[in-house]
Formats: sequence, C-alpha cells, structure tokens
Amino acid sequence: MQNKINEKIKILYVEDDEIARENGVEYLENYFTRIFEAGDALQALKIYSQEEPDIIITDIQMPKLNGIEFIKKIREKDKKTQIIILTAFSHKDYLFQAIELQLVKYLTKPIKEKELEEAILSCIYTIENDCSNIISLSADSTFDMYNKTLVSSNEIVKLRTKELDLLTLLLKNKNRYVSYEEIENIVWYESAMSKDALKTVIKNLKSKLPKDLILNLSGTGYKIDA
Repeated sequence: MQNKINEKIKILYVEDDEIARENGVEYLENYFTRIFEAGDALQALKIYSQEEPDIIITDIQMPKLNGIEFIKKIREKDKKTQIIILTAFSHKDYLFQAIELQLVKYLTKPIKEKELEEAILSCIYTIENDCSNIISLSADSTFDMYNKTLVSSNEIVKLRTKELDLLTLLLKNKNRYVSYEEIENIVWYESAMSKDALKTVIKNLKSKLPKDLILNLSGTGYKIDA
C-alpha cells in the first residue's frame, strides 16, 4: 500500500480479541486517521449508525452477534459500505454467504499482510471511483471482480483459469471490443494463442454465462455488452 495516510475515509475495525484488535488498529493507523474500534457486533452497530464508516473490517466469530448476522443487518439498508471479513474458517457455506453479502474480501486467519493490504486498496479504489467489485450480469447472475467468483442462480460456477482471465478482461473493458491481440497478451501471456484455442474458451465461457452476453465482431475481437 502507498505510504500515505487517508484523512477522509472512516474505517471500523471489529474484533473481540483485545490483543488482535489493538494490533489491527495499530496497523491501520499507518494509513488512516479516522479509525473506530469495537469489541463486539452490538457495539459495532452503534458505532456504525453514529459514524457511518466507509470501510468495515470484522471478525466472524464474536459473542452476542456473529459477523455474518452483523453484516446482514448492515446490508438491509446499506449496499455501499465496503466490508472485509476475517475468519478462522474456510468452509464453502461461509464463502457463499460472503458473496451474497457483497463483501470485498473474505480473508482466512492467520491473515497475510499482503492480502489485507490488497483488500484495503480495493476498498479505497471503489470508494474513490464510486464503483463496486460486484458486477451484475443478469437478474440472477453476478461476477465478483475481486474474489474472481461467478454466481448464477444462487450457485457458484466453476471457471477454468483462461475462462476466468478472459471474463475479467472483458468486464474491465465492457462495452468496447477487446482485440485478439489484447486477449492473447493477457490471457495467453505464456504462450501463443491459436484461433481454435480462443474459440474453445469462448464457447465454454458462453455456456456458463447469460445468453448473448459476449459479442463478437469479426476481425476485431470480443466484448461484453452489459
């Protein structure tokens, strides 16, 4: 992260372990001045209603009210606050709930500083550019740009590496045609791209996405019309 203290963004750190909370706040002080802390979710809800933080970092296992229930209460009326969840669990059910609740990142303990740094950077970028990492592809289909997760009809859809890289590239450049050369440079960066290989990836990706989402302009490239 850039060594620059942000004086505008308000951040709320929720952790019931006092030592872990102190360490977390100390880390955040390197980058933010407006930091609020809570030892449980009920206290955090009070702070949230008073201060309206831009970013929330919360543990999942807490007394009185767990992190998931805490976030659900926030999401009932607030879809914009950036939320990062910390947990000792990596169970699929938790991951799916994280996607449903539009979290920026679901980080498994012990937290790696680089992962937390990237998540916070993503939050800052979203706030400053008024955008979201969750992109709606249809009424029942979304793609999480940060966590690289496709959800369709409440199911997580598995994507192969090149399908994932291509979808991410097209979404980053949606509503314009991405040239074959760009696709080769980014998706096939380690090897040459053949027409047949590209067609196969496109065919497989289309089968997992809403109909007619990916468009082709012969001799030019592909785009997502969203």
